[in-house]
Amino acid sequence: MCGLYEKRPNNLSRVSIVKIPVRFERRRIFRSPVSLGEFPTLNSTDFSEEAVGRPPSSEELKALLADSERSKLIKKLSEANQQNRFLKRELLVKEDALVNFKSELAMIELEIQALVGLAGEIANFTIPDGSRKINGKYIQSHLLSRLEAVHEKLEKQIEDVDGAQSQEVPLFWHGVAESVQVMGSFDGWSEGEHLSPEYTGCSYTTFSTTLILRRGRYEIKFLVDGEWKLSPEYPTVGEGLMLNNLLVVE
Repeated sequence: MCGLYEKRPNNLSRVSIVKIPVRFERRRIFRSPVSLGEFPTLNSTDFSEEAVGRPPSSEELKALLADSERSKLIKKLSEANQQNRFLKRELLVKEDALVNFKSELAMIELEIQALVGLAGEIANFTIPDGSRKINGKYIQSHLLSRLEAVHEKLEKQIEDVDGAQSQEVPLFWHGVAESVQVMGSFDGWSEGEHLSPEYTGCSYTTFSTTLILRRGRYEIKFLVDGEWKLSPEYPTVGEGLMLNNLLVVE
């Protein structure tokens, strides 16, 4: 290939042409393909009111407050249930102590009753001359009176122990349902107790459970398939929204 031409004077009469070679290089440039996914796309929602910090509406605020209150209630309910389980465990321990105490009282009652019988026999004997008196009574009669008074007090204590001791109380719900739960003041209206269905021969229309309660009066209400209902099997107490069934444990 031809390059540049240069003219050189040579004695002013001859002109020589000198060829200067020029070298061209061919180079390949490789470029990796670029996909459109490498470039972030801008949506119209990127410039929406939410993106620039739009203040929440009143409905959104109400929903946030409702969620917050619901979380607080769930937390309080969980704490109440934990406390209730703890109290139940403590109650079982106290129940065992009461049973043991009642057994000891029963043995003491038998001993006192035997002493009362002996004192009665002694009081019926002829009082020896010179026997001492207490409050106008001979000591034999005074001993009998004191033993009888101790026996009465002991019987009263045994009755109090029986009243403090829990007992099994059967509870029933009659009607067609899928789920039945009883709530009440027996546990502070916290957990309640689920009733189990019983097969009566044709269908499951009777639900039952057994509560462990002490003597007293308890307000209860049944939660049947998620709806509050009263049972005609039990008397009622209160009025309006506070109308509940009454369970009396004697």
